[in-house]
Amino acid sequence: MATTPGGADDPGGGRGTRLSRRSIAGQVLVLQVAVVILLVVAAVAASVLQARRTAEHQARDLAVAVAETFAHAPGMVAALSSADPSASLQPLAEATRARTGVDFLVVMNPVGIRYTHPDPTRIGQRFLGHTEPAVRGEVVTETYSGTLGPSVRAVVPVTASDGKIAALVAAGITVENVSQTAGRQLPVLLVAGLAAVTLAVGGTVLVNRRLRRQTRGLGPVEITRMYEHHDTVLHAVREGVLIVDDQARVLLANNEARRLLGLPSDAHGRPVAELGLDPAALDLLGSGRPAEDTVLLAGDRMLAVNQKPTVRDGKPLGSVATIRDTTELQALTGELDAVRGMADALRAQSHEAANQLHIVVTLMQLDRLDEAVEFATAGLAGSQQLADRMLTAVDEPVLAALLLGKTAQAAERGVELVVTDDTRFEVFDVEAAELVTVIGNLIDNAIEAAVAGEAPRRVTVSVRTEPDGLTVRVSDTGHGLDPTQAAAAFERGWTTKTSTSTGEAARGRGLGLALVRQVVRRHGGQIEVGRDGGAVFTVRIPRQHGSVDMSTAMTPAR
Repeated sequence: MATTPGGADDPGGGRGTRLSRRSIAGQVLVLQVAVVILLVVAAVAASVLQARRTAEHQARDLAVAVAETFAHAPGMVAALSSADPSASLQPLAEATRARTGVDFLVVMNPVGIRYTHPDPTRIGQRFLGHTEPAVRGEVVTETYSGTLGPSVRAVVPVTASDGKIAALVAAGITVENVSQTAGRQLPVLLVAGLAAVTLAVGGTVLVNRRLRRQTRGLGPVEITRMYEHHDTVLHAVREGVLIVDDQARVLLANNEARRLLGLPSDAHGRPVAELGLDPAALDLLGSGRPAEDTVLLAGDRMLAVNQKPTVRDGKPLGSVATIRDTTELQALTGELDAVRGMADALRAQSHEAANQLHIVVTLMQLDRLDEAVEFATAGLAGSQQLADRMLTAVDEPVLAALLLGKTAQAAERGVELVVTDDTRFEVFDVEAAELVTVIGNLIDNAIEAAVAGEAPRRVTVSVRTEPDGLTVRVSDTGHGLDPTQAAAAFERGWTTKTSTSTGEAARGRGLGLALVRQVVRRHGGQIEVGRDGGAVFTVRIPRQHGSVDMSTAMTPAR
């Protein structure tokens, strides 16, 4: 898809940085490397500062130790009392300085005049630094710039036997030497920092590769656009979309899928088995097996489900199912089947009428008019009598046409369809299309059962509206149903017919009684399955609408 500067694909309006145009994996790599380098540099700097501070503390402790040791050395007070203290103390001070590693060791009188110094020319001059606390008997530590430059130093008092301060001793190490001591640790710190950067960048590269595989190299703009578009499409389409993972948990269900399957609002992340689906829907959607236009019953709806497993690198990831509501389509299909049946019956009657017309014409040509009239009116009287009775007893024209058409259709297949004399249908609060679904499917199943049975083959139909509701009773002379078959007869796909193809059930075979149950359930009615030679189906629909559990509403007749 082409993009233009400043377009939808350039959130910066043409001014986006190179970083913003990278993939998410690339951005994460750059940012992680930058953060790692900053952290390592900060850690090395902190370590250098800490090493320098440690070196200063060590230098101060060394200066205090050397100064105190020298101040309390035997003969110190005697040397200070001699005529020339410098002559006896200078050699001792320099020897001690050389052994201990300090940069200077100075002995001075209480007012700060030096007796010793690494530079003999400085002897007799005033010591540079703070000595007042030491004159009071305290130990002084400080960093001060003296004759040798900035140094870390300590000044301690020398106490005579009478308790008076006889002299002061100062020892110190220059800041330059302290820095050199800390600097000797710098290569180790740098090597450690470089190793840390190398390890961190290597780990970041590995994480980046995994992230790149998972995001497929897409940038944030592409992922954001993809999410927005996909989210809009998923919730705008009129088909339900249900995505299930390999553990049969719901990953995504759009609004239409929630509506069609009656899913709870918290369905996301829950196992399919906990969503209260019908057994057939649970078996299909929970298994993840491929399906094409498989018909499921969900409450009052008839759904067509297409399902495809999701596989990546040979590993199953779950399945994606699309769901369409075909309830109205199935109702229209039922009406179309009824119309097609009536058309077939009319075609058969037309063919039969043509044959009868030839016979009548031939009889007239033979000048046998009486026989021609008798033959022409013999069958017409029975048909007209049935039509007149249907129009008188049944107020619904669609139902009357259905019964007449099924009568002709049954006769064509060698089955006698008998509409009982007590059939009466007045205005009832069930739509004509639903009546066609219930009565038409019951009669079709009864005709099939009668055809499979022994002669005489007969189907008996009774439709009565009573004060408390509608009763439809259809019986046949077939082999009947045992209790096990009666319980399963209303499940989708159940049939006593022999399938001619593996996809026949998916195209509608075994849906007739399931549609009947759906209509009866919607109106809060009951279905009874009995046996009187053949099968007997009795449907009762009350006048007041309600809803009952069909597991208790469908009971065998006694």
